[in-house]
Amino acid sequence: MAETFKAILIDRDEDKKQSLSHADLTTDDLMDGDTIVRVTHSTVNYKDALAVTGKGPVIRRWPMIPGIDLAGEVVSCDTGVFKPGDKVILNGFGLGETHYGAYAGMARVKADWLIRQPETLSAAEAMSVGTAGYTAMLCVIALERHQITPDRGPVVVTGATGGVGSVATAILGKLGYHVIASTGRSEEADYLKSLGASEIIDRKELSEPGKPLGKERWAGGVDAVGSVTLANVLAQTKYGGAVACCGLAGGMDLPASVAPFILRGVSLLGIDSVMAPKSIRELAWQRIASDLDRSKLASITHEIAFSDIEQATSDLLAGKVRGRLVINIAS
Repeated sequence: MAETFKAILIDRDEDKKQSLSHADLTTDDLMDGDTIVRVTHSTVNYKDALAVTGKGPVIRRWPMIPGIDLAGEVVSCDTGVFKPGDKVILNGFGLGETHYGAYAGMARVKADWLIRQPETLSAAEAMSVGTAGYTAMLCVIALERHQITPDRGPVVVTGATGGVGSVATAILGKLGYHVIASTGRSEEADYLKSLGASEIIDRKELSEPGKPLGKERWAGGVDAVGSVTLANVLAQTKYGGAVACCGLAGGMDLPASVAPFILRGVSLLGIDSVMAPKSIRELAWQRIASDLDRSKLASITHEIAFSDIEQATSDLLAGKVRGRLVINIAS
């Protein structure tokens, strides 16, 4: 008899009303792929929260198992790239959007989507990093490639208490940057300073419409908010600076002018974590293993059970979550 495992299934009716159920599945129920992975851990990202609550058009195939991140052990691999027992990580590639995702005990995926879990990271730590932290590292790498080094001046991080912001703050702080953390939660100032922030500013400084060009305040930025916030970050970036853009928590629009680009030579660096080539993924995870303080990672992480996923996604969208949530799939 085939082994059964638990899974969250999201479906919708003819009126496009979304529903969520818990199901017992077997590998026969999974989608096509050449590699089966036993999922041990996952996480809750902003995109996961939108998918589970139905508050954003994340899912593009119905029904769907949500969850865009997984860590686990290979059960079988038809390509021979991996062997049973290999520890692997998967971020993106449509997982939880167009391909059955991580909120299940098993996943069948393509070997090309997987990377080996760094030996110095546990599965729980890898999911504490997750897509949010992996994206944060992609932002840091992009800034470095644009020669935004600590001696160039401060770097601003928006949405600093969120998943991307927390990890970005910790990484940049460890690398010696003067981090200006922007948050709407003033009570989290000590938390952000413990991660590596040198200054805390209220997000209201950036969330209200501003001038096309403002006072030059920072050499670079990591922005997960978008919209007016990103426009203001760009307007206050120093000559020759750069901003890595990776999120849209504040909206998909960008009400900015070309002034920062043509008068100050500012660069806007777009960061995509979903379809990033394997080489940059592997580099990002290698850098995470070496450049992210493990004690700080632990301080921003909370482990939850499989049964807690629905409540956690609602809490995240309500701004009640700081840092990272790790799901122990077996719990």
